[in-house]
Amino acid sequence: MLSRVADAMYWMHRYIERAENYARFVDVNFNLSLEMPPDQTEQWKPLVVTTGDWELFSKGYKKADKNSVIHFLGFDEKNPSSIYSCLVQARENARSIRPEITREVWEQVNFLYYFVKNGMEKKLWKIEDPRSFFTEIKKGCLLLYGLFDATIARTDGWHFGNVGKLLERADKTSRILDVKYHILLPGPEEVDTPVDLIQWAALLKSASAFDMYRKKYGKLNVSHITEFLILDQDFPRAMLRCLLIAEKSLHIVSGSTGSGMSATAKKLGLLRSQLEYTDIQQIISFGMHEYLDDFQIKMNDISKSIFEDFFSIDNIVSRAR
Repeated sequence: MLSRVADAMYWMHRYIERAENYARFVDVNFNLSLEMPPDQTEQWKPLVVTTGDWELFSKGYKKADKNSVIHFLGFDEKNPSSIYSCLVQARENARSIRPEITREVWEQVNFLYYFVKNGMEKKLWKIEDPRSFFTEIKKGCLLLYGLFDATIARTDGWHFGNVGKLLERADKTSRILDVKYHILLPGPEEVDTPVDLIQWAALLKSASAFDMYRKKYGKLNVSHITEFLILDQDFPRAMLRCLLIAEKSLHIVSGSTGSGMSATAKKLGLLRSQLEYTDIQQIISFGMHEYLDDFQIKMNDISKSIFEDFFSIDNIVSRAR
């Protein structure tokens, strides 16, 4: 497969997954703000911190309130990770490889792009209740995932896209967990209070994990929630599950195992094994923030390694010689 096609498939999936995650974050946080006690400070800043874009946000906005955060994460053209910017990039990547994707996929990518563009023109971040708009974005992205699965052949391109989607998903799950630990909870005296449990429930909902968590564990419990989102091997948005499936796709596109594995496959396999052979008490003892921060650093390293192994022109030329 051409490196250009693989690169476009990989990033198209990452951008779509990122847009869907941001829509979920905004939707759930809006619900959370309605459930919080009247004297509780609105928690919009953590959403920006979750994305890693607080520095960029602080340069353009004076206050992290509802309207400014929703505009920044949803519609800001200067934010390369906003929902609108992600769909612009996803659409451009899809356009560049139009012969490699189906008509159904192309039409749905276009629909999502124009749907969000229309919302930007109507300044929907200023309306009183934007939840239905972000719900439609989530549904549109989920439909697109279904179209990828139902209409695209399981070639290298599909697997590159799958790797991109799953790495993005694992990263976002780790970030929302990290923010809960260090920002949403004001102090240790509020652990297990009603406010704390409301926030943990919102966190599960932000990962579409609330129903499956309750089915497996029942009562809300901090260690069980973190275990479910980090170490569960069956839930689709759990960090370990994402790495397990991404690793399978990566082995298919790299076509090698053992000593012949690419640097990316080795790094991904090492990170997967570190999650697979630990337990939640070891993670908590190590320090939840420290563990998640280390995970994100390693995920960034894997992303760089994917570029060097599969998309870098210099590397492709050297392998062709």
